[in-house]
Amino acid sequence: MKFRIFVVIFSLFQTVIYSQYQVSGKVVSEKNTGIDKVEIYNESGGLLAKTNVSGEFQFNTNLETLLLVVYTENYKVKNVVLSSENYQNTTIVLNSFTEELSEIQIRSRKEKVFELKRLKDVEGTAIYAGKKTEVVLVNQSAAALSTNNARQIFNQVAGLNIYQNDDAGLQLNIGGRGLDPNRTANFNTRQNGYDISADVLGYPESYYTPASEGLDEIQVIRGAASLQYGTQFGGLVNFITKKPTEDFKITFRNTAGNFGLFTNFTSISDTEGKFSYYAYINYKKGDGFRPNSEFESKNAFAYLGYQMNDKSKLSAEFTGLKYLAQQAGGLTDQMFAENPYQSNRARNWFQVNWFLYNIKWEHQFSEDTNFSFNFFGLDASRDALGFRTNRVNQVDANSERDLIKGTFKNYGFESRLVSKYTFFDIKSTFLIGSKFYKANNTNMQGPGSDGFDADFELRINEFPNYSRQSDSRFPNLNAALFGENIFYINDKISITPGFRLEYINTKRDEIIKDIITDAAGNVINENRRDEQDTNERTFVLLGLGSSYKLSKSTEFYGNISQNYRSVTFSDISTANPAFEISEDITDEKGFTIDAGIRGNYNNFFSYDANVFGLFYNDRINIYTRSDGKAERDNIGDARILGIESLIDFNIKKLFTNSSEYVLNYFINSSFITSEYTKSDINGVVGNEVEFIPNINIKTGARFGYKNFLASIQYTYLSRQFSDATNAVGGSISGVTGEIPAYDILDFSASYKYKFLKLEAGVNNILDTSYFTRRATGYPGPGIIPSAPRNFYSTLQISI
Repeated sequence: MKFRIFVVIFSLFQTVIYSQYQVSGKVVSEKNTGIDKVEIYNESGGLLAKTNVSGEFQFNTNLETLLLVVYTENYKVKNVVLSSENYQNTTIVLNSFTEELSEIQIRSRKEKVFELKRLKDVEGTAIYAGKKTEVVLVNQSAAALSTNNARQIFNQVAGLNIYQNDDAGLQLNIGGRGLDPNRTANFNTRQNGYDISADVLGYPESYYTPASEGLDEIQVIRGAASLQYGTQFGGLVNFITKKPTEDFKITFRNTAGNFGLFTNFTSISDTEGKFSYYAYINYKKGDGFRPNSEFESKNAFAYLGYQMNDKSKLSAEFTGLKYLAQQAGGLTDQMFAENPYQSNRARNWFQVNWFLYNIKWEHQFSEDTNFSFNFFGLDASRDALGFRTNRVNQVDANSERDLIKGTFKNYGFESRLVSKYTFFDIKSTFLIGSKFYKANNTNMQGPGSDGFDADFELRINEFPNYSRQSDSRFPNLNAALFGENIFYINDKISITPGFRLEYINTKRDEIIKDIITDAAGNVINENRRDEQDTNERTFVLLGLGSSYKLSKSTEFYGNISQNYRSVTFSDISTANPAFEISEDITDEKGFTIDAGIRGNYNNFFSYDANVFGLFYNDRINIYTRSDGKAERDNIGDARILGIESLIDFNIKKLFTNSSEYVLNYFINSSFITSEYTKSDINGVVGNEVEFIPNINIKTGARFGYKNFLASIQYTYLSRQFSDATNAVGGSISGVTGEIPAYDILDFSASYKYKFLKLEAGVNNILDTSYFTRRATGYPGPGIIPSAPRNFYSTLQISI
């Protein structure tokens, strides 16, 4: 017994002797300003700590001597040796890049520290443990950033289906897993964490896409994001803009291409004491690759930051966008076969005015507790004008045009609190958040002018007998409470349950007038309706994520999450000659399951492979009725199953470890099967779900030597359907029918010399004639062709 007591006392003594040391300090710049988000690694590459907004860090160790690697972007990597005597209040000074490093040196330097980037369990005031996350490192991409080439920018995000119908990237159209890519409406789309779409619930379409040249990264979180970010089936797309630099920097980028393309991107950035800023202006113009498709776009963004004290930071962001585009209209299948780049619409126009604002307060209550508050808003409009008819091959009679005018005025706030704690000796992290969102949208439809110019004024007095006139109001109110909690069962296993309590109140107040005339223009019948509707609902979404970290470089993950999509006012209101809308259309519900493995093997290749299931109830889309007319309705229940994978090989490692070279090969693949399992519509059960290519592959290689970098990419998508009846032949409107398989080859290259950088590329090298979209409305209706072979070159000057 005495011996046992002695053993216990001796063990306690040993524990005291070898107890952990606390290491704390601050990372500062040459100006003695704290640097945020500096990552501190041990000599074996394990992450020990990350600095807060004041540059402070803290961690524990049982070693008496440490060799640290200190890294962040825009600063030189620093190796620091610390002994236990100076573990407390140490100061580490990082030096900025005073000399111009080559592209290859910067990339190689990052590769030594980072593996394939994915979001950590906790980032800021968000939780990503157990979720499928993908991060596009835009500032390292070899893509054609000046034209927002989505198939290149998102080339390592598995399974995305992308509409490609302009050569300047004015709008982003991405979907995945059977979700309609149109204006990315099935993702919750954000910029630096706040909403940027027209109306998150009532009209979640993204007319504004941030300039890729001004982005650091793009975060993509799949279906499980419904708990933290909203109810969408697609998940989250979050654009992260570049941060202010430590010293003054100005960058000019000018791009020229065929079809009259010209773009300019100019940015400025600096930090002075507690103040910091980053701003850019992006201008684009071109003639387009089809007749009647000219465009001009002006986009400005400004970020202003103020470090109030060591614990608090205040920032504000403002975004403005104005663009005008002529729209060449859609084609029938026969027209596309005859000449895919023809146009019989010279009077169709589209304009967007977008103004976003956001004020953010970040506060650190302690080392373990962080808080953020966003107040955001939108004041915007979009106008569509043109000759639209169900028969898209019909010659324009030069009569009055159809005009749709929409305004979007909304605001909201979102608060988040993340805190680490211990629960029965189990390390845990919880997130609690709330969101309030109020929108007041309007939509007017009626006669426009009979001219050729971009005149967006209603002409009801001139054309009082126009067939469809409406004046609509769509006030929406949304309040949500959400939370997630990571329970670390041990060093390897974590479980993350979550919930979202949602209150939605959407209203509709419309005056609609339908007028029928005879061939002479005399009114036969006039039907005026005053319609009001309120749709109020409250519900809870639940989810569960899990993670098993087999090692520092290998992780198994899985999650299941409920999803919900509110019916939008475009689903229920806007008149369209190409299809009719069912009176019984209602919300969509379902859930998503993900399970996969991701990691890195000895820095030779990185990988992420997963299986998923998306179970969709009351799916909304278009089907072809027995009378040949297209209708938008709740088609039925669908099951979508698939395998997604990305493997990126660092082939250079087979030959050399020299930092002067880059040689990578990647393959991004998706294989999906889908089926309608239930429907009240004849001929739908057993059909494939629309917008799903069974095979979706992007593969390519990067090669770099010193200041030269080149990339080649091949894209292949198998055929897909555009409606639930799986119609193969095109209709008279071109809206329904098959989207044939296509493959595309792209090449890009860059060379940097001191403060100059030259980029050039060829998209669609093989000059493939193809299309990815059958538009139901603008810019159609009908087949919207994709761009033929096109060239671009960019000159960048950084001072």
